[in-house]
Amino acid sequence: MRATLLILTGLAAAACGLITLPAAIASAQESAQLTISTLEAQGFDVKVNRIGSLPLNQCVVTDIGNVRNRTELVRRGDDLIEVVAQRNITVTADCSRR
Repeated sequence: MRATLLILTGLAAAACGLITLPAAIASAQESAQLTISTLEAQGFDVKVNRIGSLPLNQCVVTDIGNVRNRTELVRRGDDLIEVVAQRNITVTADCSRR
């Protein structure tokens, strides 16, 4: 029973991470900096791959991916509960002159 609960909790946590992802995908009007700030506000540790040298507020997001959740087991009474300890994501930004 506990193993099933842990598996379901892990799947739910992964699904929540993927559900919030589309909300952070930049529109053509949003800068890469705004997208990165939004993801950080959602609890992600953001790694940025830059193409070019413009400031991030002048860059356009071309890809968001490589979502990873690191989980830990936390004891609550007699049960072990899986919790997300760290969320990582990669943002690729085109910072070249257009």
